[in-house]
Amino acid sequence: MPKLWNETIDAHRHAVREAILNTTTELVEAGGLRSVTMSQIAEKTGIGRATLYKYFSDIEAVLLAWHERQVTGHLHQLTEAADQPGTAVGRLQTVLEAYADIARVRHGGELAALLHQGQHVTYAERHLAHVVQALIAEGADSGGLRGDVPPAELAQYCLHALTAAAGLPSKAAVRRLVEVTLDGLRPVP
Repeated sequence: MPKLWNETIDAHRHAVREAILNTTTELVEAGGLRSVTMSQIAEKTGIGRATLYKYFSDIEAVLLAWHERQVTGHLHQLTEAADQPGTAVGRLQTVLEAYADIARVRHGGELAALLHQGQHVTYAERHLAHVVQALIAEGADSGGLRGDVPPAELAQYCLHALTAAAGLPSKAAVRRLVEVTLDGLRPVP
């Protein structure tokens, strides 16, 4: 088979898979994780159910692929925020605010617990902890953050504290939680 033919087929498969995941995003946003069905995905994507089943064996497989793409996108967003110009403390605040905003819109329940068991989540959590730890170490070196506690411990403190954003009613409440979390990182007088 010619290479061009393979590239065309691969591009088509990728486009169909992305369309399925984009549709899944729309359906999750409209009705939540539990409301999404294979029939809805196929109909809204504009493909037959048989075609959908060629890509994904069941709704769980679709949702796992969707979740992996979501987590990868969030991790990319947080990493970009950490790499922006500015002070370590300012970049840390930006990362923590973005993370708290993500945590605020997490979907709860049994299905969400299932989705968060994947290796992609473990990788993302480790990577994010490393990003936050590096920012804290840089901030401690410049005197803007406390240096009496290891940065790895402070990174875990931040990430665990900000999971509380899931229960907050507004972005303003999220910002206050981030400020309280950052206060715990400030140098001790």
